[in-house]
Amino acid sequence: MGRVTVRRRVLRVREGDSSYRPDTLAAEEPMEIRVGGRPLTVTMRTPGDDFDLAVGFLVSEGVLRSADELAGIRYCAGATADGGNTYNVVDVALAPGVAAPDASLERNFYTTSSCGLCGKASLDAVRTTAAWTVDEDPLRIGTDVLAALPDRLRAAQRVFDSTGGLHAAGLFSAEGELLCLREDVGRHNAVDKVVGHALREGLVPLRGSVLMVSGRASFELVQKAVMAGTPLLAAVSAPSSLAVDLAAESGLTLVGFLRGASMNVYTGVERLDPLPVA
Repeated sequence: MGRVTVRRRVLRVREGDSSYRPDTLAAEEPMEIRVGGRPLTVTMRTPGDDFDLAVGFLVSEGVLRSADELAGIRYCAGATADGGNTYNVVDVALAPGVAAPDASLERNFYTTSSCGLCGKASLDAVRTTAAWTVDEDPLRIGTDVLAALPDRLRAAQRVFDSTGGLHAAGLFSAEGELLCLREDVGRHNAVDKVVGHALREGLVPLRGSVLMVSGRASFELVQKAVMAGTPLLAAVSAPSSLAVDLAAESGLTLVGFLRGASMNVYTGVERLDPLPVA
């Protein structure tokens, strides 16, 4: 198995003094996702929770919708020329009758850890039709509950404490209970790991839940939230204009700049309890 962190020798300079010392870095390695033995994509990720990552990616792409559509998942032995196993190639087996990914999803080049959309043919290819809607989800949540989520997310980031170099995604209940947390060098990978875990546990669609991310809210993260069926996405940083547009179209509540008691609610304000008065 790949390591979550690695050690490297660095020159540390502090106020004119310098010294060599070991530093802990977040590991980053490529992972190839195959479906039925057929290569689909390669993503740069932090090793760990790889099966969740692969499954969550397939949920985001509309291939998987429930746990019974997943027949199995494994690391590919013989992934190297000498027959060794790198634990960097994962093969997903779909249940009988589940359609294989459309050929248009195949990526012509790897997905970087900062951009999960690289290789998409067009914006239209990204607007995947979700298996369910979130606009009628009855979730109501207090602003005090939302305000507590960033600290709870941060407190659960074990690898970030030693590296300072990972994004996090957390799934919370409407009462603010942390249900699942995943870390990765890529914010979209962290979300896929959460969603993949949820599907394997039979929790998708994620009705009445909150998805919290440690960075900004991109279009892709909004899409992933909608595809997983969660009605609220919260981020500690800014959303993009396209993210806000998609959230509005989908009926998703999108919260940005969530820092303590301060937040910007871009869409879906009706889910806040009590409803703020402008």
